[in-house]
Parts: sequence; C-alpha cells; structure tokens
Amino acid sequence: MGEIFARPDGDEQIRRRLAAICGDGFARRAGAADEVAGTLARWVAAPAVPGAVAEVVRLAGEYDLSVVARGAGTKLDWGATPSRVDIVLDTGRLAGVWRHPTDDSLVEIGAGTPVRAAETILARVGRRLPLDVPSAGATVGGMVAAGEGGPLQRLPGPPGEHLVGVGYVDAAGTLGHTGLTGEPPALAERADPELTRLLCGSQGALGVLVSAFLRVQPIPERRAWVTRSVWTPLEMHDLVRQILATGLAPTAIEVDLPAGEPTRPTVARRTGGSRGHPPPDHPAGSARRARPAGRGSGSLAVLLEGGAADVSGRVSKLSQLLGGDVRADDNAPTWWRRYPFHPDEIALRIEVPAGDLHAAIYALRDAAGVPVPVRGSAGLGVVHAALPATTPPEQVAAILTGVRAVLSARAGRCLVVAAPAPVRSAVDLWGEVPELPLLRRLKQRYDPARRLAPGRYPGGL
Repeated sequence: MGEIFARPDGDEQIRRRLAAICGDGFARRAGAADEVAGTLARWVAAPAVPGAVAEVVRLAGEYDLSVVARGAGTKLDWGATPSRVDIVLDTGRLAGVWRHPTDDSLVEIGAGTPVRAAETILARVGRRLPLDVPSAGATVGGMVAAGEGGPLQRLPGPPGEHLVGVGYVDAAGTLGHTGLTGEPPALAERADPELTRLLCGSQGALGVLVSAFLRVQPIPERRAWVTRSVWTPLEMHDLVRQILATGLAPTAIEVDLPAGEPTRPTVARRTGGSRGHPPPDHPAGSARRARPAGRGSGSLAVLLEGGAADVSGRVSKLSQLLGGDVRADDNAPTWWRRYPFHPDEIALRIEVPAGDLHAAIYALRDAAGVPVPVRGSAGLGVVHAALPATTPPEQVAAILTGVRAVLSARAGRCLVVAAPAPVRSAVDLWGEVPELPLLRRLKQRYDPARRLAPGRYPGGL
C-alpha cells in the first residue's frame, strides 16, 4: 500500500482520484493555510454531496490515509494537534437548510452551512436555532463537532440537547444517520440515538458529519437585556444567586470581567473582611449599592424573553432587584456572544457548578498572579478566559495545576481550548479525564484504524 508514495506520480494520482469524486477544482494539494493545529495536510477535498464524502473516506482507507473534516476553520486550532493530516475534508459545499417538516419544529441543515446563515434563513419563517455560538463564522457541523454552545444554552441546554439526529460517514466510508425514528422511513433502520450524543463534541474523531437534524423554536416577541456593572467575582456570585431565586426565568445570565484594574470611587479605609469576601465599606461589599462604571469594571447581563407585556414586567422587577447602575436595552451588550480571547492567545474553558464559579475565577487569578479576562455563562458556570500568548509554557502548566487543584474539589475542570504550538505541545490540555477508558473503547469501536482526526479526541486519542 505504501508503494504508491514511492512513485513520483503517487500524490498526483490520489489528487486525480479525489478530483474525480469531488469535481474539477474541488480537490487540490494542501497549502500552508490548510494546516490543522500546526500539522500540515497533504490534500484538500471538497465533496458536494454526502455520498461523495463517503467516497473520499473510502479512498482514504484504500491508501491508509487520515481524514480531518473542516467547516469554516474557526475552531480548527482548538484542542490537540492531530498526529497526522493527510486529507482535509472541506464541508463547505454541504450547505443549506435541507428539510422543513410540516410543524416547523425540526430542520435538517447541511454540515457546511454557516450557523448565522441558517439563523437568517429560519428567521424568515419566524424560527430560530436554540443555539447562538460565539464563533462568528462557525458552521453547523463545526458547532456540533466541537460541542460549542452560547448564551442561549442556559435553558435549552448545549448543542447535544437539540440534536435529534445527524447524517454522518463512518470510518469505513459508510453513510448513515442517527437518532431518527422514521422520517424519512428509509433512515429508521440506521437510527442510533446514542451515537448522536457521542458525535457531539467528538472533534470529528468518530465520524464525519454531513448534516444535523436540529429542533427549532419560535422567535420570541420581545428580547430585553438587563445589565449592570460588577466589580468582583464575589459580587457576580451574589447577584446571580439573587436572580436565580426570583423565578423570573431568565433565558441567559452572562458575565464579562475584563483584566484591567478597576477605577473605583474613593472609600474610607477598609477594615475587616476576609479573602474573597470584601469588607462592608468595599465598593464590592453591597450587591445593590450604586457605583459608576470605571475602567476595568465588569458587567453582568441578563436576557429576558417572551411576550412584550410579560417581558416589560420582568424587566422592571429585575431592575429593582439589581439596583446600582442597572439599565435595560432591546439590544445585546457589545461583548455578548463573543469570546474574551484573540486567535493568538491562550484560551481556557472553565466548567464548574454555577455556585462555585467565583471561587474558580479567584483561583485562576491567584494562579496567574494578575487579573485574567473572563467571559461566559455565569448562570451555568461555564466561562472562557484568556492568557497572553507570550506566557511561557511552564507558567501555563503551573497555572493549570493550581486552578485544577481548586476545581477538582468542586466537580469542575479547566481545559485548554487553544494555544500557540509550544504551549499546546508542553501542557496537559484536558487535565484528569475520568472517562478516558470509555473514550478509548469508543475510538476503538468506531475508528479502529485511527483514520478520523487521529489525536484530536479528548485524551489525545
């Protein structure tokens, strides 16, 4: 099998076969822009239909090549570096809203469809996806493969909760569907609800996604954001606890804590208090005290949705509860649905029960030795943070050790989402993975030859 690469025309022969599958102009040798988390690819293939995806994967099996699926590439540098990338399978031509059921509660969307394009199409018929991923150019397939969620996931849940099924190609090059119960009837025989959940967040290591069957919702009559400044993680914690106790049913509760030192109003000399709990006269000591927003102050934003009159009443009640410099707006804050990190920075993801989120943020700041920008779902305990790209790998490793030690006692975890190559290769991206034995069995079951995105699965499988 390896003899083909010893011949000068070996690579060209594979390219021609890929072109025969995908069409002229849709198969080529890879360039520098086609690398995946630092690993260079050899070919790029862009099939137009699910059947062609299956043919590409079967060809890869014939020549013992690896396949890494790519949508818009917004998260291609997330996670571990793949051990090898022979074929980048570009899903961009697998685009469009393919199926509209009669009750408008379910759609099939091609994996290469940009999420925001799908949102625009559905909005024309008064529907929306219950997902609002922060990656501006993310495709539906990339969203599912990465398990990426956004502010809306607090009530409906993460992407896996809305997947009724997916179209996918397995490592043997067989086209299948999961999770369907007979619509269309020909797909019912391939239904595998468990695999639907497994493919979500699998980084393409268990199957190549070609479409997703997603539940949709009516667009609410009104959306309103109630926002106020916060100064410390503890103040955020106290406010979130009050909000959740009100029964006002917020759709999302998001926080933005910049890294800059806040400019606080002058106060009397502080006395008393303890670590993480400011004394009574500290500007963060009262969740209801009015304070002007200054450089470095954070924001807490609450999204309320529903009928116009109902939302107006809930906005009024929540504004009275929050006090301070609270304000209401029908437009989201500028930082809403955005990550706090830039492409060249070290991106972290913290997941912890919402009641312990403030402790996790303090632990991160203590380990880093400086304030660290944090943004995400305060109502869920899922946030992202950014470390400077220049942070040495050994310092990143020490920060992760300190944060994970705090989170381990709180049923939480800290993941490295993305990082420059020297950091990615030197640190443990996942930390302790209790389910690692299960993940090994799943990889062996669905991809025994390690053909699909090798090394990208959690645990580096």
